[in-house]
Amino acid sequence: MNASRPRSTRAARPTLLKAAAATAVLALTLTACNANGGDDDATAPSTQGSTGTTEKGGTMTILTSATEINWDPAKSQNLAITTLGLVERRLTTWGVEPGKPGVVVPDLATDTGTVSDDGKTWTYTLKDDIFFEDGTPITSADIKYGIERSFAPELSGGLSYHKSLLEGGDEYAGPYTGGDLPSIETPDDKTIIFRLKSAYGDWPWIVSQPAFAPVPEAQDDIATYTQQPVASGPYKVVDTKQGVSVTLERNDKWTEESDDVRTAGPDSIVFSLGQDATVTAQRLIADAGDDKNAFGASFVPPAQLAQVANNPSAKERLVTSDAGALAYLAINTEREGLDNVQVRQAIQYAVDKQAFQVASGGETGGALATTLITPGIEGREDFNLYEADAAGDVDKAKELLTESGWDPTSRELVLLSEDDSVSLSQAQAVEQGLERAGFQVTIKPEAQLAAVQTLTQGTGEYDLTISSWQPDFPSANGNIQPLFDSSQIGNGGYNLARFSDPAVDELIAQATAEIDVEKAGALWAQADRAIMEQSPVVPLIYTRNSFLHGSNVQNFYIPAFPAYPNYLKASLSQ
Repeated sequence: MNASRPRSTRAARPTLLKAAAATAVLALTLTACNANGGDDDATAPSTQGSTGTTEKGGTMTILTSATEINWDPAKSQNLAITTLGLVERRLTTWGVEPGKPGVVVPDLATDTGTVSDDGKTWTYTLKDDIFFEDGTPITSADIKYGIERSFAPELSGGLSYHKSLLEGGDEYAGPYTGGDLPSIETPDDKTIIFRLKSAYGDWPWIVSQPAFAPVPEAQDDIATYTQQPVASGPYKVVDTKQGVSVTLERNDKWTEESDDVRTAGPDSIVFSLGQDATVTAQRLIADAGDDKNAFGASFVPPAQLAQVANNPSAKERLVTSDAGALAYLAINTEREGLDNVQVRQAIQYAVDKQAFQVASGGETGGALATTLITPGIEGREDFNLYEADAAGDVDKAKELLTESGWDPTSRELVLLSEDDSVSLSQAQAVEQGLERAGFQVTIKPEAQLAAVQTLTQGTGEYDLTISSWQPDFPSANGNIQPLFDSSQIGNGGYNLARFSDPAVDELIAQATAEIDVEKAGALWAQADRAIMEQSPVVPLIYTRNSFLHGSNVQNFYIPAFPAYPNYLKASLSQ
C-alpha cells in the first residue's frame, strides 16, 4: 500500500500532497470509544510487532483494498519496505526496525555512496552477483536507463525528487525522445556517478526511491511493464488476474548473500485485490483457514478495533504504530491579524488538542504532537514551546491576544475543511477551542479537489486549514522543506501557512546541503524550533496506524518510521 506521495521535489518543482493526506485521514477515522479517548484496552496502542527467526516456505496472502498494482518503478510512489520492494531492488534502501530511527543502507550498491568534497557528485559501485530474473547480470547501465525513463512524460506520476536535483534534469524528457542524461555517468558496468546541481546531503535516501530500480532496456515495454516487471528482488510476478489477484513466486536468480534487508520467507506471495477493509478485518479476527497466513494492508476500521479489544487472540495479532503522519493546523501568516506572531501563538494555546484527538480516534488515532519532525526520524528533538494542558490554556491565549493589540472579534477566521464527516468533526474540534479564547471561526467545507486548488494555488483565500504530512523518506528534510520553505508557497507547493522567513530559508538551505548526517540532523532540529517560535502551524497529533495479521504470520512489525508494516521481513510459521 502506498504510504506517502510526493509533495515537493525539494529544490524546485512542487507537486501535490493530497493523496497522502487522504492516506493519513484513513488513520484519523478511528473512532473513540468515549470522550476521554475510549476504553484503555480498546485505544492503547499495542506493540509494534516482533522479529525473530525466518522460517522458509508457504504462501502468504496480503489482503489489500487496491484494485491493481503498478509495478513500473518510474510511475510508483511505493515505500521501499512495501510492495515493490519484494520484486525490485534499488541502489540503497531503508534499514528499519521497531523502536529505532530508520537508516539508509546499501541494496544493489556496496555502500550508501561516496560524495565529492563539494557535495555535488555521488558515486556508487554495484555489488557482485546481482542478477535479473532471467540470469542477466544487473549493470550500472540498467540503473541509469531505469532512472532516465522516469523523466518520460508517458511515465509520469512517480516520486520525482531526483528530476530537479540532477544537472539537466529540468530540461530532460526521457530516453524515448531525449537521448541520455549526461549527469548520470556509467564509466563501467559496476560504477554509476550522479552530478547534482548543488550539494544535497540526503541523496542516499533519494536513490532508495522506486525510480532507482534497474530496468533492462531490451525488455522495456511501457504498455506492459506495469504488470510484467523484470525482477531484481527475491520474487517475480508470475500471474495477474485483473482486479482479483497478483501472484509472486521465488526468483531463483536472487541471492540472499547479496541482500541484507529481505529475508524471502514465503515460497509465494499472493496479493488479494479489491478487499473491503471491514471484511478483511473480520476475516483476520476470525483467523480461519488460509487467513491464518494472511495480513491486511489496510488500516483496521474503528468498529473492528473495538472487536479486537474484546478478543484476546486478535488483540495479540494487532500491531499499532507508535506514530505516523503529523496532523497539523496551518495558520495563513499572510492574512490580516494572523501576520502577528503573538496572535498565532495565542492560537497555539487556544487549540484543544485533546478534542481533536478524540475526533481522530483517541489514543489509537494518534498521540499529541508538539514538534514538526516526525517521531522515528534520526536527529529529531522532542520539545514543547507552548506548555499547556491537552485541552489548551485559554487564559494564556487571551493574555497573548491582549498583548498583540489585535481584536479577535474584528473579523471571522475562515477554517477551510474538506467536506467529509471526519474532516468536519476535526474542524469542529478546532473551532470550539478557538472560540473559547474569543476567536470567531467559520468552517468552510469544500470537496477534496477544490480544497487542494484553494490551498496550493492562488493567493490563499483562507485563514486556517487542517492537513497532515508524512515524509517520503526517513529524513527531517521531508518534514521541513516542503511545508516551510518560502519557495513552496502557491504554484502547487504545500507551504499552506504561506510562511516566509529568510532565516528559516537559510537554515533549510544549510541543512539540505550538509553531508554529515549528525550536523544535518542538528540543523533540521534547529529549524524545527525556529519555525515553532514563529508559530505558523499548530502540531495536533502524530497519527497511528493499526494492522492485523493471521496467527501463522511471523516477523510482522511496524518500524519507528514509516507507520506501515515491513513486507520484506514478514514470514510464515511452518
